[in-house]
Amino acid sequence: MAKSPGENGPRSPAAGGSLSGTRESLSPGPDAVASDELSSLGSDSEANGFAERRIDKFGFIVGSQGAEGALEEVPLEVLRQRESKWLDMLNNWDKWMAKKHKKIRLRCQKGIPPSLRGRAWQYLSGGKVKLQQNPGKFDELDMSPGDSKWLDVIERDLHRQFPFHEMFVSRGGHGQQDLFRVLKAYTLYRPEEGYCQAQAPIAAVLLMHMPAEQAFWCLVQICEKYLPGYYSEKLEAIQLDGEILFSLLQKVSPVAHKHLSRQKIDPLLYMTEWFMCAFARTLPWSSVLRVWDMFFCEGVKIIFRVGLVLLKQALGSPEKLKACQGQYETIERLRSLSPKIMQEAFLVQEVVELPVTERQIEREHLIQLRRWQETRGELQCRPPPRLHGAKAILEAEPGPRPTLQPSPSIRLPPDALVPGFKGKPKPSKQIQKEQKEQQNQEKASGQLDKTPMPTQAKVAAAAGDACPPQDVPLKDPVHLAPVPRDSAPLDSAHHRSQESLTSQESEDTYL
Repeated sequence: MAKSPGENGPRSPAAGGSLSGTRESLSPGPDAVASDELSSLGSDSEANGFAERRIDKFGFIVGSQGAEGALEEVPLEVLRQRESKWLDMLNNWDKWMAKKHKKIRLRCQKGIPPSLRGRAWQYLSGGKVKLQQNPGKFDELDMSPGDSKWLDVIERDLHRQFPFHEMFVSRGGHGQQDLFRVLKAYTLYRPEEGYCQAQAPIAAVLLMHMPAEQAFWCLVQICEKYLPGYYSEKLEAIQLDGEILFSLLQKVSPVAHKHLSRQKIDPLLYMTEWFMCAFARTLPWSSVLRVWDMFFCEGVKIIFRVGLVLLKQALGSPEKLKACQGQYETIERLRSLSPKIMQEAFLVQEVVELPVTERQIEREHLIQLRRWQETRGELQCRPPPRLHGAKAILEAEPGPRPTLQPSPSIRLPPDALVPGFKGKPKPSKQIQKEQKEQQNQEKASGQLDKTPMPTQAKVAAAAGDACPPQDVPLKDPVHLAPVPRDSAPLDSAHHRSQESLTSQESEDTYL
């Protein structure tokens, strides 16, 4: 279906948006036509006169196709509460993943706070661990020259990625430079896969939320753990998932399934860009971010659910099919979906409530794989097993993994007062360590009181003192007096409160 570049170099993207050419010929988005005028400008949007244009909260030029109209705003107080909860989770990530994964999933469904979204995606995807396990690897790839057969294709695709976003509005600007670096690094990291055009919007979305190195490792995780085989030579994995989607549709919406079957519309005609770009070029931007929040946490089942919801809402009733009498009308309906069914609150609610599980997807995967082998033979590309979300990726991590350390954007002295924070500053780690040592010494001295002969010589011997034994009475017997039993609960309560304080203390402060 798709051929890798031969000796003559990669072919240029096919016109008309079909996938019949090479695998880098994914159809350019609807915003690609108007992008040339914008991308021919300088390196910074301010220098090009775009500073006067209004930018929405997502970074899109207001009035462009990427910008949105009315949005559902989260109350500021609720947003601050969510930020506080997410900071606690991120600063104690391994504990939360081990014991409270369901809580993380619920909070991802509610939406990750914008200020912490990039950091949360790194932790959920395992990109943070990947970066810690491979220090300096991205810089090494970045400094390498790269393969010219991929570099030319990547350069031609840069201006097509979100040309109305302030990061990518300028040809040769910082956003396009970082996008080139990330995509080039991946072709060197996985030379057997090379570059697929659908990776560009994925990498661009990541770069909107994190630096190039972190975006690279998140891209690696998406290509290897979440969507393995999607960007390989023959697009076999996406074809299999198309059959899985169509089979699941029969259970979710028999009306839509029957209509698509009657019209003989192959799933690849409508779901390829949905799945390969994770809906980044299909949905309104607020819906894209919410879908990605859930996708990083729960895996590819979110992509399947979104696709099933869109098909059901677009073709799931006889009334909706009245305007879709033929194949052309049906495909046009799926290419120009109603804004109502893509609206953030409606779509997320439908996706959360749709009963499609990882087990159903894997069962259907085995069925479709068997049919593929019976009709087409063995797969030419054998990707690694697909991992369904953050917990599966964490559990599959081979060998000892480093404890995640937060990367603070602002460092403050231990006893510094945070503006707007009411209360006493929390003690530093060194002070807490000294307090714990003092508590341990007090407990040890309490145990020594229970010995039958509280002489200074025996106490010195117990402490490792080499002085000769002398039966000299203690000068200050109060220190070794037995501790009342009533004080034990107080000590343990104080110790527990101290531990609680330590676990809640943030290693970094975001202002």
